[in-house]
Amino acid sequence: MISIVVPVLNEAENIPGLHEEIVSVMAVLGRSYETIFIDDGSTDATLSELRKIAGPEVSYLSFSRNFGKEAAIIAGLEKASGDAVIIMDGDMQHPPSLISELIEQYEAGFDQVVAKRNKAREPLSRRLPSKLFYQLMNFTSTVHLEDGEGDFRLISRKVVDAILTLSENNRFSKGIFEWVGFNKTVIEFDHIERESGSSTFNPLKLLDYAIDGISAFNHRPLRVCFYLGLVVLMASLAYIFYMFVNIAIHGVEVPGYFTIIASLLLLGSIQLFSLGIIGEYVGRIYIETKNRPKYIVRESSEHETEQGGHHEKQYH
Repeated sequence: MISIVVPVLNEAENIPGLHEEIVSVMAVLGRSYETIFIDDGSTDATLSELRKIAGPEVSYLSFSRNFGKEAAIIAGLEKASGDAVIIMDGDMQHPPSLISELIEQYEAGFDQVVAKRNKAREPLSRRLPSKLFYQLMNFTSTVHLEDGEGDFRLISRKVVDAILTLSENNRFSKGIFEWVGFNKTVIEFDHIERESGSSTFNPLKLLDYAIDGISAFNHRPLRVCFYLGLVVLMASLAYIFYMFVNIAIHGVEVPGYFTIIASLLLLGSIQLFSLGIIGEYVGRIYIETKNRPKYIVRESSEHETEQGGHHEKQYH
């Protein structure tokens, strides 16, 4: 059986069409399947649309608030019972027509089949920041990520089980998919614009996502801080020695305004930068030690009728 996990946030306009396409594709394939929608605290009519389509092959979980896409993905993986799981977005930008090709590659023996977005037609304003992020990520990280490879993929039960053994709350799925390993292949697809609704990502969320990715799979930024501090210390000692020799030869000179200000700004910025990186790691340790649930379910398709939509359960 194939499980299809679809995280959604304010996608009421897209859910009916997406559901119809999935049903159509799976009918042609003749495979048993289940579609699991994860409502990440939507504020529109998303939950109402999910109630309408819920049935033997469609189930849903609705979070008590917005816990983030990473929590939605892990919730879907925990709920999925298929031999393989397909993860795709609910905004119609991940075409269901690719499901057949994903399954074909899975049956050829691959544990991860990644749908890579062809970014050639995307504007430079979108491609450049993405390229810079992946270059920085690969420079500092212990895992290698390819630009264009996202959450849209099929993963085998072995991969799902491996991912579910990881207990961290601050998750970066792109990195986790690479970290667990297994044999992988890639298929490409062209970028598709949204048919309805608006993107739930904004520049601030993308920046947060980038920070999560960079700090989730490496400790090199901490080492960079150490080396940077060491270089600045050596430069400062060399400057002090130079000034001492200069005073001994030429006498006392009044320090220049620019030298003082430049030194203060340089040292201050390095200190703040270093503290920010250290604080990011300390904050993650703090969150992990709290052992809070990754998400809270207020309603699910299994309990909606029985509990009247007030079912709440915590998941770790």
